[in-house]
Amino acid sequence: MILSVQEDENHRGPTRYTLTETEHGHAWGVCVEAEGLFGEPRRGTYELLDWVPVDGEVRDWVGSRVWLVPDDEGLEPWLLEDVESSGQFPGTDSLLLTGLDDYEGPPEGHRGSVRVHDGHRWLGSCREFARVLPPEQVAPPLVLRGLAPSDQLRAALLKGTRRALDLEEAALEIRDDQGEALTERLLLTRVTAWQPSSNGTDLIDLELEGKLFTPVPEYARPIWERWLAGPPNTLGAWACLDTRRRGAWLDLVRERACRRAHRDRPARHAYELDGRHITDEPGLYLALGEAVNGPGGYFGGCLDALDDCLGGTFGYTAPATLLWRDAVTAREHPSKTLTPDGQPYDLFAEVLNVLAEGDMRVTLA
Repeated sequence: MILSVQEDENHRGPTRYTLTETEHGHAWGVCVEAEGLFGEPRRGTYELLDWVPVDGEVRDWVGSRVWLVPDDEGLEPWLLEDVESSGQFPGTDSLLLTGLDDYEGPPEGHRGSVRVHDGHRWLGSCREFARVLPPEQVAPPLVLRGLAPSDQLRAALLKGTRRALDLEEAALEIRDDQGEALTERLLLTRVTAWQPSSNGTDLIDLELEGKLFTPVPEYARPIWERWLAGPPNTLGAWACLDTRRRGAWLDLVRERACRRAHRDRPARHAYELDGRHITDEPGLYLALGEAVNGPGGYFGGCLDALDDCLGGTFGYTAPATLLWRDAVTAREHPSKTLTPDGQPYDLFAEVLNVLAEGDMRVTLA
């Protein structure tokens, strides 16, 4: 729960960040600056030996979701997110992939052969893969500057014991410059240092251990800065972004929507979707969201979420109609999709099926 916006004589406007204790919901404090919010998350690194590409070199950003499919049918595929590659090592047949591991990951010690796809096409295969353990790195702290501490936090700082300074699970709740709830970042943390702030009297700079905090990737910083200024007021503000950054935009659209109350339109409303920019999966859901809920609107970020939105409370009441303009773009691009284990399916057709089951009659134009 994000608390009401607080102000005091030292602030020129509403607070942007609220550090909240999650178990009971009380606020540790509020501030306008969070140093360390952006950075590079810890990434898993895999070496794929005897790499055989399907079509050309794999380099730079590979995809938002890359699946490693083992030849052993008794094992499930493993997911790497936001995957990058520096290409093949010079003079070797090995490929290096780095990405954010899913919660399970490969079985400990597994070194068998795998095939690799990015959700749309097969990238290649390897005889064996191994996880590369990165050098131990000290995570930078999260520093809340100009924090107005609560009485509970003041008491903990005065006590100063290790137990008192352990804040356990907390949420950094984030508002935009208009005071509207945007998103939050969960963390398990403790206070490592604090000092009086130069931002005003009775304010402090609070340093929190960054070990268990996942920063927002640097590539997403411009997207966040745009949304922190306030939601877009025109349709298609995301259209000029590449797939990676559209994904970051969609993440914020979803997180903001889950913190807002929505007024469902009456039944039999006629919606219209601009399909010119649906060249990838994030673009498909961004365009759907804006068709139903206007600029920056949300209406699902995957098939299951789309089905949930059609059930109500996200701006829609069945039955309704949708005029999908320039549908050929979606038919040509995000329609060609692979399941985690590599089976082909038509995402465009699946979306149409889900909309039909939700009593939204679609006309393709």
